[in-house]
Amino acid sequence: MPPPTRWFDDIKPGDTAEFGDHLMTEEAIIAFAREYDPQPFHIDREAAKATMFGGIIASGWHTGSVVMRLMVDHYISPGSFMGSPGLDDLRWIVPVRPGDRLRVRITVTETIPSRSKLDRGIVRSVTETLNQKGEVVMSSRGMVMVMRNPETR
Repeated sequence: MPPPTRWFDDIKPGDTAEFGDHLMTEEAIIAFAREYDPQPFHIDREAAKATMFGGIIASGWHTGSVVMRLMVDHYISPGSFMGSPGLDDLRWIVPVRPGDRLRVRITVTETIPSRSKLDRGIVRSVTETLNQKGEVVMSSRGMVMVMRNPETR
């Protein structure tokens, strides 16, 4: 079931949302990396042991893909969210390992009504991905375009 519709005017700086619970399995980590990021520390158990990571770790792009899925399932309102013009300051802070459980925390930092298109605004936020220990494993700053409620404009 998609999240309820939230309009631009429902979102305020300081709002936070925390959601998700995704288990990162070794099989999924290796499968993703074989397809998209086939570096030895992502796909080869023995080679990964000899790296600074000491074992298999997930590709940062895999972690980002999991975050996107969790956002679609739990956060993005399909009736009002219009897409994102991009991310800034993407950081992979702590390696994600097999057995880690990931969740997402989003904190709204700014809301900017559009001056030229009165039916929407930009929401800026910080997205943090946390593991089961509460460690931030990935972070980014981003923005999303969100429709204003057509009934209250």
